Amino acid sequence: MKEKVILAYSGGLDTTAIIPWLKENYDYEVVCCCIDVGQGNELDGLEERAKLSGAAKLYIEHITDEFVDEYVIPCVKAGAVYENKYLLGTSMARPVIAKKLVEIARKEGACAICHGATGKGNDQVRFELGIKALAPDLKIIAPWRCNDTWKMQSREEEIAYCKAHGIDLPFDASHSYSRDRNLWHISHEGLELEDPANAPNYDHLLVLGVTPEKAPEEGETISLTFKEGAPVALNGEEMKASKIIEKLNEIGGRNGIGIVDIVENRVVGMKSRGVYETPGGTILMEAHTQLEELILDRDTLAYKKGVGDKFADVVYEGKWFTPLREALQAFVESTQKYVTGEVKVKLYKGNIIKQGTISPYSLYNESIASFTTGELYDHHDAEGFINLFGLSLKVRAMMMEANREK
Repeated sequence: MKEKVILAYSGGLDTTAIIPWLKENYDYEVVCCCIDVGQGNELDGLEERAKLSGAAKLYIEHITDEFVDEYVIPCVKAGAVYENKYLLGTSMARPVIAKKLVEIARKEGACAICHGATGKGNDQVRFELGIKALAPDLKIIAPWRCNDTWKMQSREEEIAYCKAHGIDLPFDASHSYSRDRNLWHISHEGLELEDPANAPNYDHLLVLGVTPEKAPEEGETISLTFKEGAPVALNGEEMKASKIIEKLNEIGGRNGIGIVDIVENRVVGMKSRGVYETPGGTILMEAHTQLEELILDRDTLAYKKGVGDKFADVVYEGKWFTPLREALQAFVESTQKYVTGEVKVKLYKGNIIKQGTISPYSLYNESIASFTTGELYDHHDAEGFINLFGLSLKVRAMMMEANREK
């Protein structure tokens, strides 16, 4: 019997062309595996396309809830944002995809896993770090790095290669954006975005929503309920987290929320420019932040900001299955014990406007914070505090004055 290879299969032109390439260059039996993390109608027609291209079998693993509950929500709790803008949509999905590829490889007794990520991108790092962490014995094949055997450098060449192998597929050679989609977001790269001097062609580009200019003239107010840092209800209706994100994508999309144009630093060292649509995720992250500022004490909130930044770096770099990520997440979870409450926001033309936050664990005390005198705070106490807090400044100023007089 032939050895088997598991191909991470999206159904696009690249991974479709990889099927006959694997059979031709490795003589493997190709088992395709598509991991559904909420990419919607991109899954249509995959089974027929995979078999037409020469695959022996196709797995479609529907794991949206696992993706959201075990990968997305920990990032929300951490406040993980890469380089102040990117909400890690693609980054969060890669480890769970790698995990499922390994599971199918074990089930099929495969000796290798193949992915279609390019040699310039982040995804090759994320996929391969995940596979190495979970199955160090498996061989990894990355066609775009196989210069001796992978000769195709354009869509036209890939289409010609498929036709030469008797595969007639509904792809054309017209260029389009390079996109990655899941329940959390959709990314766009290529075309005019490759030159940072160009403005994005939003009329041609956007998939999940509209620009703020095209959003309704009236704002839309919603409420989100959290329990221990995780969202549990939208507008008072309890539902699982994946459903909340799905509905927030619709609401946020029509109000022009969550469109980010960023030049980011890739793991491999280069800068790349892309546009991300994350309408639901942007709302969820902002609501969670508003709730935390009411509940977490000053020191924890400040320290957690640094942890969130590090968590984002770890996820972006594909280091999900590491002791560091586990340790960071353990800290984050300990901070979320009392992050419970309701957040109301108004969505208006790309803006998320605070409308009120309540929590049984709020550290805001009106008696202390009020400008009128409260019984828990004595204004006279501030004098001694300031004298001690500023003592080092005063001592230094006295020293400087004494030296000037000499």
